[in-house]
Amino acid sequence: MSETAVLETLNVRTNMKKSRHYLTSATTLKKELAAAVPREQLMQFHRKNAWLHFLVLARQYALIALGSWVSVTRDEWYFWVPAAIVVGFTIFNFTVLLHEVVHKAVFEKGRPRWERFLGLLYAFPSGISASQFTRWHLDHHDNLGSSTDDPKRFHLSPKKNARWFKALYLTPALFPIYFRAAKAEVKTYDKELANTIAWERRFTILFHLSLLATLWITLGPWLAFKLYMVPVFFVFPVAFVLNRLGQHYNVDPDDPAKWSTLVASSWFWNFAFLWSNFHLEHHYYPNVPFYRLEPLHQALLKDFYRKRDMKPVGYAELLWNWFGKNKQPHTKWGCKGS
Repeated sequence: MSETAVLETLNVRTNMKKSRHYLTSATTLKKELAAAVPREQLMQFHRKNAWLHFLVLARQYALIALGSWVSVTRDEWYFWVPAAIVVGFTIFNFTVLLHEVVHKAVFEKGRPRWERFLGLLYAFPSGISASQFTRWHLDHHDNLGSSTDDPKRFHLSPKKNARWFKALYLTPALFPIYFRAAKAEVKTYDKELANTIAWERRFTILFHLSLLATLWITLGPWLAFKLYMVPVFFVFPVAFVLNRLGQHYNVDPDDPAKWSTLVASSWFWNFAFLWSNFHLEHHYYPNVPFYRLEPLHQALLKDFYRKRDMKPVGYAELLWNWFGKNKQPHTKWGCKGS
């Protein structure tokens, strides 16, 4: 498949066979949002700075390098376990960087070849297909609120509201769950895109198998366990679940303005999740780069959220409602917030 054909495939924005539920349901909301933030300020929020993006990327690699160095040089669990947690969250955050590419939030002007390269680069750490993530995620945006046309909700949200089943997502079982969901959605795509996705998935899986084999052979099983298996198989799923809890599980099905969860700003989670905890703000303004979501959150808190009695919720409360109270996904949980 030629590079031009690949780029044309990726430029097919969404699956036009779907209902585009959110786009048709949120027309009034969009008008209200247009009046919520002054135009000049909104333009500033949308301003992209590639250097800031790549500075965050450099930080990601620095965290992986530092965490890996600690795991190699120290065998005390109280050193290498926290280091592995840092590496695992950082690996997960490459999906956040990929998310920026999908929404063309890296460069001020489009650079298709660079965006294609970055998409593939950012997909490697989590072993996913960049093309699948692109189509999957944009379909999710256009069909938010639909129990059938939103692929993330239809294929990936737990179908059994049982604590033991939800807990599986915190384990290596997440990977077969995710890939099974992705495979089911691929069946709705055209053959050309499906072939591209299959090629990318094979390539990323080969990359991971080669990396694990190299670590195992050159450094031994113990270091391979600390450097790769713990961050990827045991920490990544936890980061995935926590991040997803702050997306669309605690919502008001009757109000499109509340079809995403309003999560409280926290210096720790802003850093740990690369500002992807501001998921509601992202759905309101999908092309705002992640490093400007926190000030956008603060601007909306002043008036827009207050008028609607929308209160930010922390991850601890979300986690308690999810597991402690065993709340159903995509329903109104009644969180107190802050």
